[in-house]
Amino acid sequence: MSVTKPEAIVVGAGPGGLTAATALHRKGWSVVVLERAATLEPIGAAIAVAPNGLRALDAIGAGEPLRELAAIQGTATLRRPDGRVLAPTSGEAFVERFGEPMVLAPRAELMRVLLAGLPANALRTGTTVSSVLPGGPDHRASVITTTGETLTADLVVGADGIRSPIRHALFPEHPGPRYAGFTTWRAIVPKTEMVPGETWGRGLVFGAMPLADGRVYWYATANRPAGVTHGDERAELLRLYRDFHAPIGRLIEAATPEQILHLDVHEMADPLPAHHRGRVVLIGDAAHAMTPNLGQGGNQALEDAIELADVLTGVAADKVAQALPAYTARRLAHTSAVVRKSRRLGAMAQWEGRYAVAARDGFLRAAGRLAPDAALRPLDSILRWRPPVDSA
Repeated sequence: MSVTKPEAIVVGAGPGGLTAATALHRKGWSVVVLERAATLEPIGAAIAVAPNGLRALDAIGAGEPLRELAAIQGTATLRRPDGRVLAPTSGEAFVERFGEPMVLAPRAELMRVLLAGLPANALRTGTTVSSVLPGGPDHRASVITTTGETLTADLVVGADGIRSPIRHALFPEHPGPRYAGFTTWRAIVPKTEMVPGETWGRGLVFGAMPLADGRVYWYATANRPAGVTHGDERAELLRLYRDFHAPIGRLIEAATPEQILHLDVHEMADPLPAHHRGRVVLIGDAAHAMTPNLGQGGNQALEDAIELADVLTGVAADKVAQALPAYTARRLAHTSAVVRKSRRLGAMAQWEGRYAVAARDGFLRAAGRLAPDAALRPLDSILRWRPPVDSA
């Protein structure tokens, strides 16, 4: 007697969507991933995979290939624009506390690893979802309409990003993401001698980290109104960071203007009432977009994917709607707390008032001397997450 597999449609082929698709596939689901873009190009230069993200990837057999990319070793520093150290951090202390390194991976490499876990025909690119009906507990399937067809499934996973049409369809009254008050630039450049870490100025942050292949990933932020752009973003960065210590200027100059990704930062300041409705569930930025200051946006999406697959372990197709409230119970409060922590850190990093910045820097110097691991303690509740026992 044959048993029909439950069917899932995942909308969005970012790290969270691909991890969810792989996790469900490993649980015996039939999975299709719909991606709006015509080709699967990685968005953004690199992604920091934290210990919690590595453990999530372990649940789908993808952790070890990422660990091989670990390149942040020794001491990283938090500095002032003149180069003076505010606080050192130790890669060894980080691993000792959390059991795993922080891995900075090119997004293209992460996408390659995740795609390897899916059947060859699971991904459909060039497919735009125009509407979704969530279905319900009486075994009515979710219905998705694309530009070319109408599809039904026992489960729809909305992994369609910060401007998620699926989120808007489920919760049309929710205000959605709001501008966080600052913008970012990112690039990957050839090898340059530098000490990993960040430099905090007045309303400006510059960070640089090594990749396993010797290249350097850097990022920069600045306070400004939303939507402001320049014809030459590199020239604007050189202007903004002209008084910052070496080698920041050289790192900026090493990127061509075309290599620099410029994005305004938005966040879900108001949590959703739930991360599901009917047979549709939201993960990643679609559910809880956050500022990049904790490096947790992608990692929380990986957690979402594993928790979702665990909630649905052994669940029959006609019981999916009844199972999804457990997913919201696991993720809503947790991710809302991460959003708040990231916002608070981002606000402090972007302070620009002279006296506020002086007080911040004084506090950081004192904390670095008295308790070298002080910067790591607030991360305990985030980075020590482990997959549910039966998630693998």
